[in-house]
Order: sequence, then structure tokens, then C-alpha cells
Amino acid sequence: MTTAATETRTPTQTRAYREGRLVAHGFPLADVSDHLERDCTVWVDFTDPTAADFAQLEDELDLHELAVEDALNAGQRPKIDHYRGHLFAALYDVDLDAGSGVLTTSEVKAFVTPHALVTIHHPEFDVAQLVAAYDQNAELAAHGVSFLLWGLLDTVVDRHFAATDGLDDAIEGIADDLFDPAPRTVDVQKRSFALRKSLVQLRRVSAPMREMVNTLLRRDLHDVDPVMQPYYQDVYDHVLRVAEQNDSLRDLVSTILDTNLALQSNRMNDVMKKVTSWAAIIAVPTAITGFYGQNVPYPGFSQVSGFVTSCVLIVAVGGLLWWQFRKRDWL
Repeated sequence: MTTAATETRTPTQTRAYREGRLVAHGFPLADVSDHLERDCTVWVDFTDPTAADFAQLEDELDLHELAVEDALNAGQRPKIDHYRGHLFAALYDVDLDAGSGVLTTSEVKAFVTPHALVTIHHPEFDVAQLVAAYDQNAELAAHGVSFLLWGLLDTVVDRHFAATDGLDDAIEGIADDLFDPAPRTVDVQKRSFALRKSLVQLRRVSAPMREMVNTLLRRDLHDVDPVMQPYYQDVYDHVLRVAEQNDSLRDLVSTILDTNLALQSNRMNDVMKKVTSWAAIIAVPTAITGFYGQNVPYPGFSQVSGFVTSCVLIVAVGGLLWWQFRKRDWL
């Protein structure tokens, strides 16, 4: 059964499940209450809804005004709030640019009622991934809103996981560049800073997910169907892995920055040793030619033998110094 699509400027998706089967999709927002009266589980998805959309949604699902206010205002911290008759969740999808290492975040909000899930997001969120998660796990649809909410959490956490893996690969690339024969100090510093900033952003949006999922796992609150508990536990494990890997990567980036500074210091020491060694070698002919440039008689004065002697001394002493510096790895 498929009903006519809603005539609204706000992009929406709607689905209705009954007894684990998809019985309707693409129906108008005004029909949500009708499907709920038929014991259906409903999913409504909004992309950048207007205040009018929220007003209609508030009437359809009897949402708390504070939850609606949070949904209207951007910049909410990741959280899950309990209201009488429904929950309100705020979380963040992430996307990593592998080339630059820049992480972008996109806010996703959800109203969770006993028989409906309403998701609200910006166009940056790839809702097709969420739809794919529902379709690929259709056998769990019989568990109602617990299934819909799990699909949302699992999709977002998987995106966090993918971003963490991408950051890991990028950091490994920087580690390889550290010991490149042609040092790229400025490039390493820029990329390290960008990745460190992305790790901080990822931690800011992923760390609170631990508390969110842990709250849903509390059996005394009865927020989740018991059959879906293992699936939520799996999401919780992924959240922990993202948090642990994020901390490890932050330590690794700090180590890379410290190593880069140490390598710069070592290269500077090498340069200073070479400059000092060559200065010592150059000082020898300066001293010898200065001695032979005296305007007083000395052995070989104004004779070819004096010139030959000075040249031999310059070459011999300079060569001796060069050999000694090479032996000590100063050149």
C-alpha cells in the first residue's frame, strides 16, 4: 500500500510498519496519526524542516515544547532527554575529507515516541545510508521503534568509526613522511595540526554517545525492546572502540609533533657541525697565508720555496682537518 506523497517544500520521507512489514511509505505528514491509530510503527524523516512543519508535528505526536525548541535551535550537545511520552535525542553525523584531513559534522535530531521515530537533519546527512540499514535488517522491524532508533544510532556510529579509520590512515601517512630523505617540515606540521583538530572535533561529538547508548541500555527505564538489547550493546561496543581509538590517535599525533621537532633539532645540529667544520678548515689557509704575508724576512721569503711551502701546509693541514671531521661524522 502506497499513498500520495506530501505536498510540502520540506523534503520528507515517511514509512509505516505493521507486524514487521512495511505497509506504507511516502504518505503525507497529516496521515501519521491515522497510521498510528492502526497500530503501525511510523518513521518520519525531515531535511531542514520549517517552524510550520514542527507545529504540525507537535500536534500529530503531542511533543513537549522544550523538545521542539531544542530541535529548532542548532548547536545542541549530543544528548538524550526524557519527556513524558517521548524521548528527544541529539547526535552528530561526521564526514572526513581524506585529502585535507578536515572533519565536518552535521547535526541529527530525533523524537522517539512509543510508536514513532522522527528524524531531523541537514542535507549533508546521507539519509540513504539510514534507509539501507532499515532495508538490510528488515527482519528486526517487528520490534518497532527500538529497531528504528537502533538503525539511526548504528548508522551514525558507523560513520564515526569510518572517520576514525580514515584519520588513522592519514596519521600513518604523516608518520612515513617524517623520515622522508627530503624533509617536509611545514607540510607535516600543517597536516598534523589539521588532523589533531579533526580528532578533537570527533571526540566532542562521539564521546557523549557512550552516555546516550548506556542510558538506552538501562533496563529499568524500559526504553528499548529486550530483544534489541544485544544490538544496542553492539553499538555501545563500537562507541567504546571509537573513543579508545580516538585517544590513541591523539597521543600518536602529539608524538608525531614531538618527533618532528626533535628531527628538526637534529638536522640543525648536523648543519651546525658541518658549518663549524668547514669554518675550521677555511681558517687554516687564512692563518697560513696571513703568516706568509708578513713584510719581514723569514725562511723562503720572496722565493718560490716559500710559496710551495705555504701551499703544502694549506693542503696538508686542511686535508688533515677534513679527515678528522669525516672520521667523527662532522662532515
